Amino acid sequence: QVFSQHCPFLMGPIECLTDVVTPDTDIQVTLSIFEVASAAGIPCEVDPALVNVLGGTRTGMEEGSSPEEDYKVSCLLLVFVAVTLPLMAADPASLYNPELDGYNNNLHCLAKAIVQVSAALFTVHNKNIETHLKEFLLVSAL
Repeated sequence: QVFSQHCPFLMGPIECLTDVVTPDTDIQVTLSIFEVASAAGIPCEVDPALVNVLGGTRTGMEEGSSPEEDYKVSCLLLVFVAVTLPLMAADPASLYNPELDGYNNNLHCLAKAIVQVSAALFTVHNKNIETHLKEFLLVSAL
């Protein structure tokens, strides 16, 4: 906010660029725009730093690992999280603590973490994030 007040000529074009991004925009262009926006302090749908880290780990995996297998592992990770949600909710540490203004086991951070990690994972695999998150909700509702 302070940066916008002191340098509106710089922040205006960056904000306009983020408004132009659509799901149909090339992924490399989108990540470049989000990287500039993140550096300027503008929140983005996909964290470009997380995408770079997760994309970089794919090159370090075993030689026998294919992109399809990596994609399946990403899907299985979401299934694992969805299946463990009821267990985490039943945990005695999952009680709201007014002194902390949150939960003792940081369960209040889980939704943001799921969205950010899944968005980065499926951006790396060039898949539709919204579709996978809808599937995640279906699995977690069982």
